[in-house]
Amino acid sequence: MPLLMVIGVPREVLPGEDRVALIPASVPALVKSGAEVVIERGAGLRAGCLDEAYVAAGARLATRDEVFAAADVLLQVRTPGASGVQGGDDLSRLSSRHTVIGFADPLGTPKVAAAVAATGATSLAMELIPRITRAQSMDALSSMANIAGYKAVLLAASTLPRLFPMMMTAAGTVSPARVFVIGAGVAGLQAIATAKRLGARIEAYDVRPAVKEQIESLGARFVELPIEAGTAAEDKGGYATAQDESFYRRQRETMARVVAHSDVVITTAAIPGRPSPVLITTEMVATMAPGSVIVDLAAERGGNCEATVADQTVVVSGVTIHGPTNLTATVPFHASQLYAKNLTTLLAHLRTKDGALAVDPADEITREALVTHRGEVVSPRLRELLSLAPLPVPVAATPA
Repeated sequence: MPLLMVIGVPREVLPGEDRVALIPASVPALVKSGAEVVIERGAGLRAGCLDEAYVAAGARLATRDEVFAAADVLLQVRTPGASGVQGGDDLSRLSSRHTVIGFADPLGTPKVAAAVAATGATSLAMELIPRITRAQSMDALSSMANIAGYKAVLLAASTLPRLFPMMMTAAGTVSPARVFVIGAGVAGLQAIATAKRLGARIEAYDVRPAVKEQIESLGARFVELPIEAGTAAEDKGGYATAQDESFYRRQRETMARVVAHSDVVITTAAIPGRPSPVLITTEMVATMAPGSVIVDLAAERGGNCEATVADQTVVVSGVTIHGPTNLTATVPFHASQLYAKNLTTLLAHLRTKDGALAVDPADEITREALVTHRGEVVSPRLRELLSLAPLPVPVAATPA
């Protein structure tokens, strides 16, 4: 079969990012489809994927410069924009022949998206994959959120000076830990399920009343806060929408009562492209028993807890508050396995019947994930953030 494309996988450069975009098991199918796979040496080492395993699967090893020089498609966990200052050097390696796919934080770093567009590279952001049935197998946000929700409970359990389950012993009965989960998206639901398996007593809250049934099906009690008529609790993608300050004030008053008697609080309330709403004030933290734990999964956008410090663990009024911004990377083996599946499924979606890569903005999945194409920032939301005029006509479907 003639060579149709070269797929490059650079090593992740952000400190603490231990995931890799492709695992060795992903390589044979790509090679069979007519692609060459080029892996930067050591790219998968922190995820338990040795260079020798990639070679045995049919990939070629190279330096970073060689990967960028050879590749038509670059698969990354974090592309420029989501890889911090360390990823800035890669901008000079990009050109119009590249299609870059990975997490890009385009709504948080729109100027980096503009810099990528200036290189001529086409880029797609995994966090913009629409939450529709047809794209479920490409939904990397959900894959990673599952892991984050699971690991958040383990982090809380290892910090809490109490046991999670009820235990009846000869020395007496130990009451179960009380866990409060705020936000019942993928991460929150996984946190509920994990805490339940550990034997905790769980309460949960979400601004979207529609998730009450899901929460209760996992064994948690749903904390009610009536939504005013006409107020949209979620957008068309299933994400929670921002509310006005009066709503958040009533929300905090309701949650204050639950927070006060909780041993563990796990917060997951994030709004794409917006600062995380502050739901737990410092005063609320002070009402919790000493030794209690908060794990704030919204820390990257400022946090749901007023006292959260991103990527740090602080103690306030005797309460330990964790602010991890990349908890998924602490489970790099399975996180990479799931992410590689999301990427290769999207790549298959972008390929034509003859195996070549094509970017078709008329397709809903491609259109929603597409950030830059043919020298332009094409995402309408990003163009608005950058004060750019709307594109006069849709970008035509052309080979990348």
